[in-house]
Amino acid sequence: MRIGWIVALATVAAPALAAEKRVSFNRDVRPILSDKCFYCHGPDAKKREADLQLDVRGAAVEARAIVPGKPTDSELVRRILSDDDDERMPPAAAKLGKLTDQEAQTLRLWIEQGAPYENHWSFLPLQRVDVAANTP
Repeated sequence: MRIGWIVALATVAAPALAAEKRVSFNRDVRPILSDKCFYCHGPDAKKREADLQLDVRGAAVEARAIVPGKPTDSELVRRILSDDDDERMPPAAAKLGKLTDQEAQTLRLWIEQGAPYENHWSFLPLQRVDVAANTP
């Protein structure tokens, strides 16, 4: 059962992963949602399915698709890990392709870490980087 071993792995590995890596919305999550979810659950109201908008945090939280800090209560996690073809997202009929186990784990860990959204990188202020400190 796919969901069983992923949940078991997540229970054992999540504390170690969380200590090692903080999931970044822009780096890790936005590409997954953009590639696999936003076509049906994104900004285009004409294409939006199930009245679910995942590109706006407030809408996703209000719909309980995302319950920050509680991946087991989040509909998104339930759907992406489902063994039921009628429940699993993205659906098999979608041309978006299915999520990899790594992508599913990233989304679950992101929700566990509070599901913070970030503005698109082009709207973030520039930050000075000390190049000398970042070279080996």
